[in-house]
Amino acid sequence: MNTALETLLTGKKLYLLDMDGTLYLGDRLYPFTLDFLQAIRDAGADYLFLTNNSSRGTDAYLNKLTRMGITAVTEDFFTSTDAACSYLRTHHQPKLIYALGTESFKQQLRKAGFPITYTLSDEVDCLLMGYDTELTYQKLVDATQLINRGVLYLATNQDWVCPMEFGYVPDCGAFAQMLEHATGRLPRFLGKPQPEIARLAMAKKGVLPAETVMIGDRIYTDITCGKNADVSTILVFSGETTREVWQKSDLKPDIAIDSVADLLPVLRGFARGQI
Repeated sequence: MNTALETLLTGKKLYLLDMDGTLYLGDRLYPFTLDFLQAIRDAGADYLFLTNNSSRGTDAYLNKLTRMGITAVTEDFFTSTDAACSYLRTHHQPKLIYALGTESFKQQLRKAGFPITYTLSDEVDCLLMGYDTELTYQKLVDATQLINRGVLYLATNQDWVCPMEFGYVPDCGAFAQMLEHATGRLPRFLGKPQPEIARLAMAKKGVLPAETVMIGDRIYTDITCGKNADVSTILVFSGETTREVWQKSDLKPDIAIDSVADLLPVLRGFARGQI
């Protein structure tokens, strides 16, 4: 039994779980994921799927996980789009949002009650960019014009790449860097590594930072977010981050493991009352 893991997980009531690269890769569920999720519940704790990937709405994620065999409900998710909606409600009341993202992304914004468009208009006073897997060059042209106009410029996440079974593809952070070269401006990022998304997730479940652990495969988003929110952090090597990158990083997680499968003995020990 790993004593460091036992110490870290003792008293934890909420597990904030990254998904892609942590629980699955692309459309392939890791073989240990179902056992891991059940072990959390058996140990008397809870979890939230906390993802920066805004290409899908909550309903789409629910359908994806259901197809993979994961039993979940809408309340099990907290996405960077949720964080963006919360930020807009609290800090801004835009007249019209240009939503640069997938149709699923737009549907979630509409469902949340925001006025959105995907065409240029003088009425647009906010550009909200997500991880757009349906990106076109015209969208980039529109975004450039809006940014140069000086509208409120927000983005759901600053991930540079998204892991796939064959490697990596550009993510929202890469789109933002591309637009920076054209406009000189970067957006305000609202998902991980900003601490607000973790704080909102903890508030949703009514737990404290000391009772929470963040688990993910990226140092610059998952682990940084956890550190910024004062929660415990666990890095997994089942996704983007390699051991070499971890060793060279100035920012270190509390613990680094091969995958969440390494947590099973401790969680099962909690469930049996042996720890």
